[in-house]
Amino acid sequence: MIGGMSEESDSQPDIDPGEFRRVLGHFPTGVTVVTSTGTPGADRPVGVAIGSFVSISLDPPLVGFFLGSNSGSLAPIVDAGSFCVNVLCHDQIELCGVMASKAEDKFDGVATSAAAGSGAPMLPDVHAVIDCAVERVVDAGDHQLIVGRVLSLDTVRDESPMVFYKGQYGSFSG
Repeated sequence: MIGGMSEESDSQPDIDPGEFRRVLGHFPTGVTVVTSTGTPGADRPVGVAIGSFVSISLDPPLVGFFLGSNSGSLAPIVDAGSFCVNVLCHDQIELCGVMASKAEDKFDGVATSAAAGSGAPMLPDVHAVIDCAVERVVDAGDHQLIVGRVLSLDTVRDESPMVFYKGQYGSFSG
């Protein structure tokens, strides 16, 4: 039995998408920016704000994030075969906004460095970075789960992380 319904059942619950989003918005998530060199031969890197980053496995070290199946960033990240997760600090709301936008060059004026394993852009003054090789891509409804094998990771700045909760950005202090 899965979620109160037997696997054999053909009936699906009628869940309103707006209500789904509202209720799940009560679960706070960390905010990251996933970067990649993009499709080989591309003239600019890829960056996308992500609130669905997750630790998957310690052995082997795997992480993942979900990206909409129709996202323009999906193919370039998968084609590159690698990515870097940049965990944002509470004071990086402007950087988050740029990476969440549809701007043609999201890296204009952003001083990045290249991650050692993937070469993906590492953003300045973030909370932590996790450099990964794409391990697999899993279909997940209207999203894709991109699973990455961790190549290296490090904390960069010991500040409160950025948190997304009930449609707003904030911080966590503890």
